[in-house]
Amino acid sequence: MTAHAETVPSVAQLTLLHARFGLIETFRVPIAVIGTLVFPALALLFFVVPQRAVADSPEYATQAVISLSVFAVMSNALFSFGLTISENREKPWDPYLRTLPAPGVARVFAQILSTGLLGLVAIIPLIVVGGIFTAAEAPVLRVLAGLMALAVSALPFMLIGTAIGYALPFKAAIAVIQIVMFGLAFIGGLFLPPILFAGWLDAISKFTPSRQARELVIWAVQGGSLEWWVWVGVLAWTTLSLAAALVLFRRDEGRRYR
Repeated sequence: MTAHAETVPSVAQLTLLHARFGLIETFRVPIAVIGTLVFPALALLFFVVPQRAVADSPEYATQAVISLSVFAVMSNALFSFGLTISENREKPWDPYLRTLPAPGVARVFAQILSTGLLGLVAIIPLIVVGGIFTAAEAPVLRVLAGLMALAVSALPFMLIGTAIGYALPFKAAIAVIQIVMFGLAFIGGLFLPPILFAGWLDAISKFTPSRQARELVIWAVQGGSLEWWVWVGVLAWTTLSLAAALVLFRRDEGRRYR
């Protein structure tokens, strides 16, 4: 009995195994990885660096790097969860995996781990471009605090992607995720700073998870006061998107095994 127990892999081992093969499967489609890694850095290089009034200002340049870092994490979370789940639902392999004697939490943690690793890797080109071509700056401890804030603010995007994945078929999920991603990026101030927004647009922007994530990470990196609507919004979006993901997951289970 003891010998058998020793051969059973732990949840941590199963999580690492699923994450490893999830990353391998992702890297089999190089264009998806290249887009995640390159697009935010190219956006900084083409749209921020030429604007020397922004690029030569430590405050504005740092905020531009932060905004595009949030975009990189958001797009990676939406695509990784939304497309992976919607694609798996259409394959017989996914129901088979559920029959194996492994806890479902291992697959969930593996998805979060692999998505988080890709999100961190996507930030590296941004930091390099920002450090070389702009006046962006931040102490090391502030950078670490910013990474923690990014991890927290990524939760709503992961859950929104999960909800989309369970709600829609693969082809529809691709279109919806693109609309959601660019819509949240524009209205959340990730491409254009909110200081340039009209009053009504700025008011609407404060209700979006992308704007709340942007302000949370800026506060973590640059300091200052944290508005109440930022942390309340992150908590509210996390709770609502979690509830939606759970409801859609249960609905999908009922349809599949009815």
